[in-house]
Amino acid sequence: MALTKVQRRTRIKSRVRTVVSGTAERPRLSVFRSNKQIYAQLIDDVQGTTLVAAGSSDKALASVEGSKTDKAAMVGKMVAEKALAAGITEVVFDRNGYLYHGRVKQLADAAREGGLKF
Repeated sequence: MALTKVQRRTRIKSRVRTVVSGTAERPRLSVFRSNKQIYAQLIDDVQGTTLVAAGSSDKALASVEGSKTDKAAMVGKMVAEKALAAGITEVVFDRNGYLYHGRVKQLADAAREGGLKF
């Protein structure tokens, strides 16, 4: 039997998470993409805490008009700004099992432009 999209993503996610892990010095930039929104978090896996978070449903971005890819780029810039304010410059990117194109790629490119290194 063929795998569903969710099962396929879960398998990819578990394979990637065995390798990718975040620390306080270099946290994991995790991306979650729903049908309407996109969210990004900087996570310290050693402590098990979220250091910085941003999403397209935040008050600052909820009223902004534009396509979902435009909002993903705005989320990338926002998470980069918050990370730099918290003193974080280097991250490990975790695409969370999603393909690296479209909204996920836009978010990553905008985070790089915002000053994050990965």
